[in-house]
Amino acid sequence: MQWETVVGLEVHAQLLTDTKIFCGCSTQFGAAPNSHVCPVCLGLPGALPVLNEKVVEYALKVALATHCRVAPVSRFARKNYFYPDLPKGYQISQFELPILEHGWLDIAADGEEKRIGITRIHMEEDAGKLIHPEVPGSNYSLVDLNRACTPLLEVVSEPELRSAREASAYARKLREILVYLGVCDGNMNEGSLRVDANISVRPLGQVELGTRAELKNLNSFRFLEQAIAYEVERQIELIEDGGTVVQETRLFDPARGVTQSMRSKEEAHDYRYFPDPDLLPLVIDDAWVRRVQSDLPELPDAKRARYRDTLGLPAYDADLLCQDHHVALYFEQTVALHDDPKAVSNWVMGHLLRELNREGAPAVAAAPVTPQHLAALLDLIKAGTISANAGKEVFEAMWATGKQPGVIVSEKGLAQISDSAALEAAVDQVIAANPAEAEALRGGKTKLMGFFVGQVMQATRGQANPQLVNRLVREKLGG
Repeated sequence: MQWETVVGLEVHAQLLTDTKIFCGCSTQFGAAPNSHVCPVCLGLPGALPVLNEKVVEYALKVALATHCRVAPVSRFARKNYFYPDLPKGYQISQFELPILEHGWLDIAADGEEKRIGITRIHMEEDAGKLIHPEVPGSNYSLVDLNRACTPLLEVVSEPELRSAREASAYARKLREILVYLGVCDGNMNEGSLRVDANISVRPLGQVELGTRAELKNLNSFRFLEQAIAYEVERQIELIEDGGTVVQETRLFDPARGVTQSMRSKEEAHDYRYFPDPDLLPLVIDDAWVRRVQSDLPELPDAKRARYRDTLGLPAYDADLLCQDHHVALYFEQTVALHDDPKAVSNWVMGHLLRELNREGAPAVAAAPVTPQHLAALLDLIKAGTISANAGKEVFEAMWATGKQPGVIVSEKGLAQISDSAALEAAVDQVIAANPAEAEALRGGKTKLMGFFVGQVMQATRGQANPQLVNRLVREKLGG
């Protein structure tokens, strides 16, 4: 029997507000445990929540970028369940009246483009964090409530993803948009972006969905793909062996590459949702949406199209540069100073990104080679002051020292030799030293052109102008 994979994703994105969603406590990551808390986020009796307007602004930005309908009236609800890191005993979320619904994202996976529907996007608060001491024999956990009441957007897709690669492409695309909008830093290692995957299988051609299992808190795209692939295989083997898939929540163990049962999957009625009596319904008018729309940045797909259509970059270059908006900004700042987009693209992709990856991908903004440095280097190459090969040496020196390229060229004596008389003497010496090869080139063995140019470049320590050397060799030996 052929089986079809069905995946729906729930992505939780922590918003980049300075303060929490219902109180004035800081959202800064990495503070001492339980230092960013107050009566509101601790859920103390009598403390009343007040909605952070910036959270709504960010939600509206996401709505416009994902083609969602903005509800004119939405409402907060209490989602009741007990967790040690949820002091109130309930989470303030949205249920029957979410702020955003019925959007979509276009993705590309396995060589095909596909539109994936977004069921809803709602605002909610995060819970705290349990810390399990790595002490042999310890039977306790610690609770850090700094993250409690941190603002989240939960983005729920339609169950329209059909493979692990499609799910990864969708999650990557959503993260890219959130980071471009400046509403989430997308840092999965710190929990700023967490993905839950609802997975089921069904016989190919069947309309009815199979029983699903939910994989919780996947914190990397690689783990997302591995977890889905394993879970699909597990469910198919279970059914084919005569078993039944149980609706449950499972966790992925990346060390072993398997999913494990965590608890039975709750339904909405288990949470006993009801409207939060402490928060008024949220009313959003068209004027508010228009104000947010006027402040939207250029989104990644539009930027890719501009790079291709206006700057003339190949699709591969445009896609790679736009995957990180900091890299795209670096590229644009360099092009503003050196008007050769393809040359800039080549150096950003081939040199800047290589160095960043080698050093563990630090922030582009912290790169020792600034857009001004790179533009000045490309100016020197274009003017013929240095060769492209010498430019690589200059780039490495700039990365190591932060010095201006002109200073490095002067210190290292890398200026390109473009004086015809000086190069002609070097060409004559190489010809005299290689009479057999010279005669063969005169006789029509054109492949020897590269040999002579290489010998002259070696004799001049790579400083000779290669185009001029080529011309001089041709004048003297033909080819």
